[in-house]
Amino acid sequence: AFEDFAAVAADLVARGITTPAMLGALGGSNGGLLMGAMLTRYPELFGAIVAQVPLLDMLRFHKLLAGASWTAEYGDPDVAADRPHLRDLSPYHQLSADRSCPPVLLMTSTRDDRVHPGHARKAAARLRALGHPVLFHENTGGGHAGASDNEQAAHNRALVHTFLWRHLAPAGEAGV
Repeated sequence: AFEDFAAVAADLVARGITTPAMLGALGGSNGGLLMGAMLTRYPELFGAIVAQVPLLDMLRFHKLLAGASWTAEYGDPDVAADRPHLRDLSPYHQLSADRSCPPVLLMTSTRDDRVHPGHARKAAARLRALGHPVLFHENTGGGHAGASDNEQAAHNRALVHTFLWRHLAPAGEAGV
């Protein structure tokens, strides 16, 4: 899935439909894992990335909330044979100061009962420590959906659209 998503992004650029500077990507939950992979494996393809309620630490996911139920799908970090694959898959563990990153918006919910907000919190802290551009938003309600009512959902969407507009709009159009 990672390679396929990156191939589509590269094809959009190759066909002249967009440029990396104007291409954004958004995904949540397991799609947040996909966004983490884009951030760490293919950062040159995107002008901005949004990861909502993202799964980012593949070496500790099984210790947090519903994560233990995913070991059949991803593997078990406590099993020596699975650990190298999971470390390779883990965006949190692939973050580096040596590679540039597009601006990223990490969004989570304090009450998410599926993907612990610690994934986004840790990644935001690590990105900042490495000197990468990151914004972090944690809603106190909403669970895995990220919002508990229409007002919160609208607020979250406005944050996403504003972030993407500021980072992807052609120079002079973003108003920044």
